Amino acid sequence: MSQRANYLHEVGMLNDTPRSGFAFLGSGEQSVAEHIHRMMHVALLLARMSDARVDELHLLRLVLFHDLPEARTGDHNYVNRRYVVEDLDKVLDEGARAWPLGAEIAAAVREFETGETPAARIAKDADQLELLLSLKKQADLGNPHVGDWIAPLLARLKTDVGKRLAEEILATRWDEWWFNNKSDPHWVEGNKHKQLDK
Repeated sequence: MSQRANYLHEVGMLNDTPRSGFAFLGSGEQSVAEHIHRMMHVALLLARMSDARVDELHLLRLVLFHDLPEARTGDHNYVNRRYVVEDLDKVLDEGARAWPLGAEIAAAVREFETGETPAARIAKDADQLELLLSLKKQADLGNPHVGDWIAPLLARLKTDVGKRLAEEILATRWDEWWFNNKSDPHWVEGNKHKQLDK
């Protein structure tokens, strides 16, 4: 039995573990793995925006590992958490023995959960901002319920850089990065202008 292979198979379960809150939003979907991937990008940007000196590799480890327990517990949204109690200590104690780098992973998850270090505060804001990006897309696509979710999310942000990036996210359409110039010949004529050049 390979501890490393078992760990990598367990990580793969996050590809198939849905973020459960979207069921209440009524639109959108995302796996836990997809959430972690974009959250890493958010965290790196926040670290570069911050005046606080944060070890970026340490920060990215916090993000990478923070939701690993959900491979075992599933993702519980804010409604679930009113009724379901996860035994995170049991997951981390067993994971510390089962995972390669288990003690390091367990320590990273605990640091993230307590949110007391500068890196953990940035990581927790990255967690919220990744959700905000998903909500912004759903709002731009016409979901009328998104506004109810945004105010409490913004109230959960702890860092100045997190609040600043939230303002930028809310002021930018989700598709602006690729569809900002609608008079571009590509959008008007499609591939026709390329064919004429040949």
